[in-house]
Amino acid sequence: MELFLLLLIPLIARFVNRYQKTGSVFPAFYLSTKHKEFLKSNFEFYQKLPPKSKKIFERRVALFISSKKFIPRNMDHVTWEMKVLISASAIQLTFGFPRVNLSWFRYILVYPESFYSRTNQQRHKGEVNPKAKTIVLSWKDFVEGYLKPDGRNLGLHEMAHALRLENRIMNEEYNFLDHEVLAEWESRALNTMKEIKNGVEEFFRKYGATNNEEFFAVAVENFFERPTEFKARHPLTYQTMCRLLRQDPVLLEKN
Repeated sequence: MELFLLLLIPLIARFVNRYQKTGSVFPAFYLSTKHKEFLKSNFEFYQKLPPKSKKIFERRVALFISSKKFIPRNMDHVTWEMKVLISASAIQLTFGFPRVNLSWFRYILVYPESFYSRTNQQRHKGEVNPKAKTIVLSWKDFVEGYLKPDGRNLGLHEMAHALRLENRIMNEEYNFLDHEVLAEWESRALNTMKEIKNGVEEFFRKYGATNNEEFFAVAVENFFERPTEFKARHPLTYQTMCRLLRQDPVLLEKN
């Protein structure tokens, strides 16, 4: 029995150490040269980062993958390419917050295409379920979002919902969005939503006027996909989002 305990102690130590580093009991993941080359070829945000920031981005993508369980739905498995790109979309959004890893959300469900949601009995392209600690994505629509920089990006949209929820859920990542900046954002969002409903605002799609949460998600899509146009049309709203997310995509456009 004593010998068994002696053998068990190192295993427990490794388990605890891995949990402390990743906040997860899932296997650790490291980006190999193959993974980095894949990011370099397929993820524009990463391509535009300076070398030092690329290293940080790589580490954070690996940490995100290590802290989540990717679950296939109506498909055989979630490939490493899928894991890397989905994780990169999360880190793209949270890059201004070094300690934010959307830790509340433990599971990423991936469907090949839009899926039937029992929540409201409709077909969805994506959803975020805080009770189940789950982010759900249609892979087809995720890919299309990055292929067409038109202000519609499923990955960024759903990660934006997760970010807002993460900020409110009382855990180790709670309350990271600046209160004053968030209040300013909500005020500007309310005015813009009214303009969308009245038909005088055309940059943001109409779905953004659904509620505050949807406007934030739609604004995030445009913030990263059409930052120059966003800044030109809504300079104060754009600058508020820069302060809120602690990054400025227009600066990357100039690199």
